[in-house]
Amino acid sequence: MNLDRPASMSSFWMPFTNNRDFKAHPRLLVSAEGMYYRDVDGNAILDGTAGLWCVPCGHAQPRIVAAVREMVGQLDFAPTFQMGHPAAFDLAEKLMEFTGHRFGHVFYTNSGSESVDTALKMALAYHKARGEPGRTRLIGRERGYHGVGFGGISVGGIATNRKSFGPLLTGVDHLPHTHNLEQNAYTRGEPSFGAHLADELERIVALHDASTIAAVIVEPVAGSTGVLIPPKGYLKRLRELCTKHGILLIFDEVITGFGRMATPFAVDYFDVEPDLMTTAKGLTNGVVPMGAVFTKKHIHDAFIDGPAGIELFHGYTYSGHPLACAAALATLQVFEEQQVLQHAKSIQGYWEDAVHSLKGLPHVIDLRTIGLIAGIELASKPGQVGARAFDAFKTAFADGVLTRTTGDIIALSPPLLFEKQHIDELFGKLTKVLKHLN
Repeated sequence: MNLDRPASMSSFWMPFTNNRDFKAHPRLLVSAEGMYYRDVDGNAILDGTAGLWCVPCGHAQPRIVAAVREMVGQLDFAPTFQMGHPAAFDLAEKLMEFTGHRFGHVFYTNSGSESVDTALKMALAYHKARGEPGRTRLIGRERGYHGVGFGGISVGGIATNRKSFGPLLTGVDHLPHTHNLEQNAYTRGEPSFGAHLADELERIVALHDASTIAAVIVEPVAGSTGVLIPPKGYLKRLRELCTKHGILLIFDEVITGFGRMATPFAVDYFDVEPDLMTTAKGLTNGVVPMGAVFTKKHIHDAFIDGPAGIELFHGYTYSGHPLACAAALATLQVFEEQQVLQHAKSIQGYWEDAVHSLKGLPHVIDLRTIGLIAGIELASKPGQVGARAFDAFKTAFADGVLTRTTGDIIALSPPLLFEKQHIDELFGKLTKVLKHLN
């Protein structure tokens, strides 16, 4: 790999990036190990975001590197349409164990976006298979992020992700978001106000009739929109209402899955059982793209008990790719051998204290934490929403810390193997940045 600055950066159209700003002042990473990246100038960059929420075990884990290297020399590709390879089946069994057998089956994708669109299609086809083809309406939530496929942006609720792409899917409605600064600012864990917002589903049911609604999809913790934590009892109430009306509940755990809550999944943290669960990111420790949709047995069986032949006309060329399966199997081994979840639990209190130590710094209007996630909300500059947090992001990077911003919210999600000294370094530098922020 080239470790120097590229001769030209003009050809690569970068995703979710201000390309003109970036290419004028690039931030180029060339290596990573443990809790740090290294940039093209040789500077160490502390990873405060686990890459893009996707590196729970830290970078360059030897077991994962070795597993991928071995597999690429043994089986570089194998299709999973009408054939398979052992690693795909071995991984499925290990994933069932990791979920505590809450689910019965898993379907492989290549990303969170694909996992979401897969789950939505499964929900629609499930109702048709069991004789309720009129259940076609999908319910998302304001400020929700469910990837960038047409299904995901349709049920998603972030305006910038939707406004340029036409009318999107029809038959979609949205629950209100749960964010309320006036009632819930500076909360550790689940805020106390807002569980009643789940009852908005009753209003939507009354408007459309339950017989037309296929599924509700929510992130247990809304990450990409700025770390919006569900109020106490909110998710349980959604589950009750979905059960009451025969509506499937889908949890989008692309961010919260694989330890981000210091539990295997958010379903474990909140003790709420969805019918389907979408995952990606931490599944392979970010090493090889992969996603997975977990389904309850009754979802799967509605297809398997149907007419003979292909049960679900859906899938991807790279579903269950051998390299991805190898990376995922090795990641699960690292979770067990290095007691990743136990370590995350052990530093959770220290993490929360460090986040909330920022209270009172200039422009900070809220701090919220759950698991190993933090949202630091800043007051916006008049007429320049997002400018203040992005200035903080660029200054922090120059100071050797990687953060992430959405609007004027700084989102933090470190590798789960962060140590206390990493937390001290992260918040020592971030405190300095915020103190001098315009």
